[in-house]
Order: sequence, then structure tokens, then C-alpha cells
Amino acid sequence: MQVSHFKSAGRLITGQGATASLKDELLRLNIRKPFVVTDPGVYQSGALEHILCQLDKDVAVYKDIPPEPEIEVIENCLAEFNANAFDGIIAVGGGSAIDSAKVLAVAASQQGDIASLFGTDQVKGRHIPLIAIPTTAGTGSEVTNIAILSDPAEQLKKGIVSDYLLPDVAIVSPEMTLSCPKSVTAASGIDALVHAIESYLSVHANAVTDALAIKAMQLIYPALPKAYARGDNIQAREHMATGSLLAGLAFGNAGVGAVHALAYPLGGRYHLSHGLSNAVMLPHVLQWNLMASRERFTDIAAAIGLPSHGRSQQEIGQSVVDAITTLCREVEIPARLREFSIQENDIPLLAREASKVTRLLSNNPRALSESDIERIYRAAY
Repeated sequence: MQVSHFKSAGRLITGQGATASLKDELLRLNIRKPFVVTDPGVYQSGALEHILCQLDKDVAVYKDIPPEPEIEVIENCLAEFNANAFDGIIAVGGGSAIDSAKVLAVAASQQGDIASLFGTDQVKGRHIPLIAIPTTAGTGSEVTNIAILSDPAEQLKKGIVSDYLLPDVAIVSPEMTLSCPKSVTAASGIDALVHAIESYLSVHANAVTDALAIKAMQLIYPALPKAYARGDNIQAREHMATGSLLAGLAFGNAGVGAVHALAYPLGGRYHLSHGLSNAVMLPHVLQWNLMASRERFTDIAAAIGLPSHGRSQQEIGQSVVDAITTLCREVEIPARLREFSIQENDIPLLAREASKVTRLLSNNPRALSESDIERIYRAAY
């Protein structure tokens, strides 16, 4: 067994009613004046009331985090944070809000340009305590050491990777996802499934991440259509929240691969949401990876309940690709890139940009050249 190091948030609090523990966690972390970071959708949905009811009435809320935030958004947020005597941050939202809060926490703890943090281990430290409370079952950002921002100059999404980004506390409670719109439920749910599958197929997978990824698939695959069909199905929401958390723990340690690498330029250039761009690329990258991971595809088939008796490994693996494609259609994920007004003549440029995401491509079970990536984009188109 290879040596591996497991990373997560400092403390995980999960289950229905878990948000009631927030006040105790604020006391434990000695946070007296928290700064709440969220997005307009969460702010307007009423989900934030679960959090605000435990805080002072004059608590500051920064509610202007957009999807796929850019550096300028964090700079604006940082200016407001620095103008007051805040001593902690509470992130409430999906991946964009939580990633923004993670970057804010490290940016407020050190001097320098936010752009200088891009890459691996460029963060020097963090002294601002951070609590993350997800409102979607998808990104797993509450337990990972990664934050993604959009770079408008290069029209590309870039990552900051540092253990200082790991929140001190992650509170994962299914009732926080009840107000999640159907489209977000679908895209974030497929995103969580991508995390589980890609971490299981990763060349850096290990026994711990394998167990997390398999359990995540077992929870997410049957629960997502139910949560999509009825947003108030609390059991389906709980399975999705738990599955997303497990998938986040898995990919936060084993890494993700080509699905994410090919999704990055779609978000940076066409502003597709992270979950949606992953969901559109998933079936096509799975098809590419099948020949390199037939045994692991067989395990995935078992996890999501597909029959295997009398079938070859190739047939079982193909049934996984087909089943995931069907699931994407059931939750109304668009089937083709052309449905997003993406220009076909941009495909070579997208392939060139995706080929630079070597941090993720190096995790993929099957190698990809730039021409291979272009071929996958054309299949998705």
C-alpha cells in the first residue's frame, strides 16, 4: 500500500439539524464578529435564516458572490472585510461562495496580490478562522484544500491549492439544500458524482479514498433523480448531502482528472457553471477512460446497481457510460456543447487550454494529448 496523507476540514458536523451547532463552534473558535459570505440566490431563498438566527442582528453579510467568481470579486470582498474588525468568516452557499470565502480567509491573513496565490502551496498561512456550510450537494468545497477562480484575462479557471484553505469546521446539513433550484440540484448532483467517479479512477486513489468514493456513488446515483423530482424529499436530500461530502473527501485526497480539466476552459471562456460543464463532459471522458480502467468500471457498475452476470468487463463498463448518460438526460443536463452557443471553431483553442491543466490530467487513468482532447470536445459538441 502506498503512503498517503488524508486531508479534510478540521471538524465535520453532519446530519439533519447540524446547523444548530454553529453557535458552539463560534465560541470554540473564539469568533465574536463573523463575516458571512454568500451569494444572491441563497440570500433570497431564505436558507440563510438558519444561520442568521444564531448570530447577532447586526451581523455583516456579503451577498454578492456570483457564479464562477473572478479575482476582482474577492478583492471587493476583502476590502469590506478589512474595513471592519471581523475575526472570522462563515461561508454559506455552493462552491463559488465557499471557494471565495476560503480565498478571502487566506488573503486577509497575508500581504500580497491574490493572483500570486494561484498554483500549489503559494499560500503562506492563515489566522482567520473559517466555517463552511454548503447549500448544494455537489462541490465538496467544504472539505477540500482547493479554491477555483476565473481569470478573465486568460479566459480560464485557475486553482489555488493549499492546506491553509481547509476550513476549520464544515457543517453539512440536508435542510440547507431544500431551497436549491432544480437546475442547481441537477448540475451540482452530477458534479458530486463526477468527484466520486474521477477519484475512484484516479491514479492516486487509495484504499481510504476508494471506500469513500464507492459509498458516495451508492448514495448519489439513486438519490439524485428523487431530489430532482421532489426538492422537499428530505431523505433524498440527506443522501445527496452525505454523498457529496464523501465524494469531496475522496477527490480532495485522490484528485480528479480529465472531466474537470476539460471543463475548466468551458467555465473560463463561456461562463458555464462548474457543475454543468463537468456534467456535459462526463459521459465523453468516461468513454475515453473505459479501455484503461475496465476493472474499476466493473466496481462502479456494482456500486450503482447495474447487472454484470454474463457480461464481459467491456460490456459492463459500457453499461456504466450508458447509465450515466441516461441519468444526465433524466435530470435535464443538456446533451451537447452546441446547446450552450459554443462555437465549433473554438474547439482547437479549448483543447489547447485544457491541455495546460496538467495538475488534473496527470491524475487521469488514460493519457491525453492535445489532439485527444480535441477529439473528446468534438464528440461532446
